[in-house]
Amino acid sequence: MNQAPLLELKDISKSFGRVQSLRGINLNIRSGEVLGLLGDNGAGKSTLIKILAGVHQPTTGALVWKGQTITLPTPRDAMARGISVVYQDLSIIPLLSIYRNFFLGREDDVAIRLPGLMVLKRHKMRCIARDALKQLGIHIDDVDLSVARLSGGERQSIAIARAVHFQSELLILDEPTAALSLKETEKVLSYVREARRQGVAVVLITHNISHAYEVCDRFGVVYHGRIAEISDRNDITTDELASLINTGSRGIAA
Repeated sequence: MNQAPLLELKDISKSFGRVQSLRGINLNIRSGEVLGLLGDNGAGKSTLIKILAGVHQPTTGALVWKGQTITLPTPRDAMARGISVVYQDLSIIPLLSIYRNFFLGREDDVAIRLPGLMVLKRHKMRCIARDALKQLGIHIDDVDLSVARLSGGERQSIAIARAVHFQSELLILDEPTAALSLKETEKVLSYVREARRQGVAVVLITHNISHAYEVCDRFGVVYHGRIAEISDRNDITTDELASLINTGSRGIAA
């Protein structure tokens, strides 16, 4: 792909006191591609995600969004830019219905404001949630069901569909297939492919190399706070990815 990056990370470093979590990260993310961000526990992936989500600010370096240097002081600023992060806990409330979860944090979009009162347009919310899920290939007719009654894969699908519907340009998925069955994993990966087809840039964080290899166009491997390598899918094998994760270089993984 020769298109200009949607987001560029330029020499991003992050320190917490004397602990340096990230060291000179250079990375670009393009619209309509899936970038696999791989690395062992403690490699720095979580810190990097939180910088992109507006939770942490880099100690040094710059974020460039559509060619413009930006700051993301808060998660709300990141969301306003079109960056959505789906964490492992999904930011979903199990006891609420599907359609209420779909609009969680965005109720102002579907509400009438009265003095001291906010009235939700519930019929509109149900219709929008149902249609948005169908557009991603997810068929859940009863959006009044509580999320607690859904499987792990179905919960992931709601979080992904929510991000795509609200026109997120960058979707960051943190371990979306963790603890899912093979059948549910394939469904979630199909939703990732559909998000890419709709032009969304997707960053997939996972420990499962085989899942990443199924859907990712490129890989960035984080090792001890640095980018060990960035490679196109066709230029690297799963064994080489495993070695990069474990040792920081290609070869046979230990």
